[in-house]
Amino acid sequence: MSALSIRIAPANIPQPQSATKPAKTAQRWNSPYENERLQPTVSVFMSRPAYIRVCVHACSASVEVGGAMIGEWCTDRESGEQFVIVKHVLPARYTRQGSVYLTFTQESIVDLHDQIEKRFPGERIVGWYHTHPQMGVFLSHYDTWLHSHFFPEPWQVALVVEPFSSIAGFFIRQTDGSLDPTRYFGFYEMDGADEHSIVRWHNLVKMEAPPAEVKPQEVKLGEAVTKEVRTVETRMKEDKPKEARSPEVKLKEVKLGEAVTKEVRPVETRLKEEKPKETRSPEVKLKDDRSQAESKGGRNQ
Repeated sequence: MSALSIRIAPANIPQPQSATKPAKTAQRWNSPYENERLQPTVSVFMSRPAYIRVCVHACSASVEVGGAMIGEWCTDRESGEQFVIVKHVLPARYTRQGSVYLTFTQESIVDLHDQIEKRFPGERIVGWYHTHPQMGVFLSHYDTWLHSHFFPEPWQVALVVEPFSSIAGFFIRQTDGSLDPTRYFGFYEMDGADEHSIVRWHNLVKMEAPPAEVKPQEVKLGEAVTKEVRTVETRMKEDKPKEARSPEVKLKEVKLGEAVTKEVRPVETRLKEEKPKETRSPEVKLKDDRSQAESKGGRNQ
């Protein structure tokens, strides 16, 4: 009898798909814990239809409700950073719930996977959401247990919504695998690059978009154009004639000069006509008068 050979196939380890992070067409909403040197495994992008569906479901009952978030797990092509995109949400059925608890049963998980195969083929469960009516945003001990057993992947996230106060936050595992049940993160509102936003969670703060990055080629081109303009301005200054007067001003000056010349010439003419014929000095004139008198006297004798 031949020996029986059994081969165990390797586990199907999920891999993120390569994509470009859609940050340029999204608005960032930060939580109060964003700057505490936390290192989340992924960043979260949420579509507006998914956000609206969560808010509507959260306000539909006074007890805890929840469901699954469906979308994609990706790696950014440029930076290599991981992120998830929440495209759709599925309210969970067959749950056990009350004012302070929500339990996903085995039937709930099977039903969610069946709906994904029928309605969203090829997409993943990227996390889950549930409400904390009038309790705040945190993960209870049971929430943490449920998250680790039903959503064990490092990139799967948990969203907690407090509908009465309109506050919410995403709980994301750190790069070391740990999960802080009290510190939550914000998210990117997709299709929200314009000024309009539909987010109404008051504990999150909208971040201003950074200034557009200027490409090196544009900088070099701008510097070249500026240099050329300055060179032209310098040449214009060097070639500028000393007389920058307009033709009208020069014509007025010519006419004024002609009028002055005409006025001066009659004065010079009158001065010449009125000039005395004798230009001798008084002493010479006196001697001449005496000589004339003596000459007349001699004649009389």
